[in-house]
Amino acid sequence: MTAGSFKAAMIQMRSGLAPAANIDAAVRMIGEAKSAGADYVLTPEMTNIMEVKRERLFATIVEEDADTSLATLRELARKLEIYLHIGSLAIKFSPDKAANRSFLIDPKGDIAARYDKIHMFDVDLGNGESYRESNSYRPGEQAVLCYLPWGRLGLTICYDLRFPALYRALAEAGATMLTIPSAFTQQTGEAHWHVLIRARAIENGCFVFAAAQGGKHENGRETFGHSLIVDPWGRILAEGGSEPGVVMAEIDLAEVAKARARIPSLQHGRRFEIVEPMAEPTHLHVVRGAE
Repeated sequence: MTAGSFKAAMIQMRSGLAPAANIDAAVRMIGEAKSAGADYVLTPEMTNIMEVKRERLFATIVEEDADTSLATLRELARKLEIYLHIGSLAIKFSPDKAANRSFLIDPKGDIAARYDKIHMFDVDLGNGESYRESNSYRPGEQAVLCYLPWGRLGLTICYDLRFPALYRALAEAGATMLTIPSAFTQQTGEAHWHVLIRARAIENGCFVFAAAQGGKHENGRETFGHSLIVDPWGRILAEGGSEPGVVMAEIDLAEVAKARARIPSLQHGRRFEIVEPMAEPTHLHVVRGAE
């Protein structure tokens, strides 16, 4: 491997209602990834629990300092000597709000970075499918850029994917890799998952790592799966299906410079004003070309 290359692994899960069982499954697959040579491992959003009912959620989750899931995963990162990125855990923030929080853990088991999901998934999808993440979760307020030995990593979570300005800001601040651990619904995943992930990679000239939840969960929710590793040119290097498992690829960060040299859009960005006319036009004059 060159100085700017490493092996990345996405852990695809089907988290249920019991954190202990979910973490056991994550630990097993993280171990498989390490055995296959992974240097950096990402788990999906809601690694510790998939629960939409507020009462049951708050009866289960605890504050960060008391969270045994986090403690277990920190010890695992130390034992395996890897960068372990927990896509997110549901963490009690206050008596009535939780945080959807991502943790980057270094090979010593220390927490190198935290990121709280900024954009809350408050949507009505039709066919009876409706979500109000803000009822239980407090949105984050800060974008987070952190350092790996190979390059800079921009942290985001799931619904953040639909807000391209966040990724542009991370890329302009120096990110060469973007992370989007997710629990995309089956409905929205089928429609938008691949095109949005590839778009974030292409428009920013970054690698994108997207570990996902997949399949029919214990709480009845169905998620799309298809964990992805995408290169800066938009090529899919590795993809999962709908079942839990490990998705891996070799990452060569020299590809970032190559993609950005071919399409230097980060250098061409311009700030501009939006000007609104004083009044609506009273008529429309159409000029047609010669026929």
